[in-house]
Amino acid sequence: MSAMSSSNWNRRSVLQAGMGLAAAGGLAACGGNTGRSSGSGDALTQYFHAYGEAGTEQAIKRYAAAYKKADVKTNWITGSNFESALFAALLTKKAPDVFEFHPQIQMVKSGQVADLSDIINPVKDDFNPADIKSHTVDGKIYGVRMIDDPQFFFYRKSMLEKAKVDVPTTLDELLEAAEKLTTSKVKGVFLGNDLTPAINPLLWSAGADTLTPDNKPAFHTDEVVAGMKQLRQLFTSGNLLLDAPADYWDPSAINQGLCAIQFCGMWAMPAMQQALGDDLGVFPFPKVGANGKQSVYNGGWSMFVNAKGKNVDAAKEYVKWLWIDQKQYQEDWATSYGFHIPPRTSIAESATKLKSGLPAEGVKLFNEFGHFDNIGWTQAMITALTDAFANSVRKNGDPNAALATAEKKVNAELKKLFG
Repeated sequence: MSAMSSSNWNRRSVLQAGMGLAAAGGLAACGGNTGRSSGSGDALTQYFHAYGEAGTEQAIKRYAAAYKKADVKTNWITGSNFESALFAALLTKKAPDVFEFHPQIQMVKSGQVADLSDIINPVKDDFNPADIKSHTVDGKIYGVRMIDDPQFFFYRKSMLEKAKVDVPTTLDELLEAAEKLTTSKVKGVFLGNDLTPAINPLLWSAGADTLTPDNKPAFHTDEVVAGMKQLRQLFTSGNLLLDAPADYWDPSAINQGLCAIQFCGMWAMPAMQQALGDDLGVFPFPKVGANGKQSVYNGGWSMFVNAKGKNVDAAKEYVKWLWIDQKQYQEDWATSYGFHIPPRTSIAESATKLKSGLPAEGVKLFNEFGHFDNIGWTQAMITALTDAFANSVRKNGDPNAALATAEKKVNAELKKLFG
């Protein structure tokens, strides 16, 4: 099951099942009815982006069909612009009652999303505390986490063994491994076609962050500058796979032997195992600098209720039923269509598919090195830092100057939000 991170809107929004298709202008045709007749209660509409893995659309509609207190229609939006289609729809009379997205403080401050504290608090202690924190503003919880999606490096064991390369634990070692693993047919590493998946992990692995706990920029450090210079070195080395047929979220690069190491999400693990069998391992983003620490980025999706909708109470009741009460559906969603970690501790502990082998290793890395998005890290801030990385890594600009520019932009946004 693919997951678009809130740190980079295009992550997994260009989907296997819908590449090149536009959602805008055809929202009514993008959805599908539950198949049940009307008249069983309130009518609700939920928006999902089109996950690339087979069976996901059918599963979501199957869950909705089992709900007896309302007719729930699913708009399954294909194409590369789910977020723009969603936000455009939220401004109309046909806005969804329920929709999946990522925690964003602007939606809270604008009154777009409903406070779900009353339905979450009774089971709050059963959720990963980091998931609760990433959805909390001023003590209120906005959104129910559906899946946690750790992202790390996958590697071909046989290729590393043949090249006599150890699993990298530092960024220096990753660059060295990339050089040794590169041949006339295989590149050493794939970090995505635009390298943006590396941005947040690089910060964390360098001991930095997007924001401090009191909402100040935390990314402009000497260690991050040094890490960006190393990424520039990797980008120009000839050892990095660029312009792959599909981006980092798709496992085809490593499955087809285009690279020896690929950054990707745990959702793609079953497809990789099917293609590569036991010739597959995982490791976290390596540490940057002497004082850094390995990191694992945790993406994922959450369910929100449109606070400006006509059926807020009914929508909250449906969200509670599906994403809090129906544990069998939550486990099915997390483990039957790609691998994800259930945000509920009780479900994660009983998810047998994640208990052994490579999935268990992924869970271990998630627990030891995982980092979550900050709800105060907005799209404008994301863009500012992404531009800094692009100008430094892809265009050979001065990373110190680029980060200083990003810091000014981030400070301006923080002032708007927090005064």
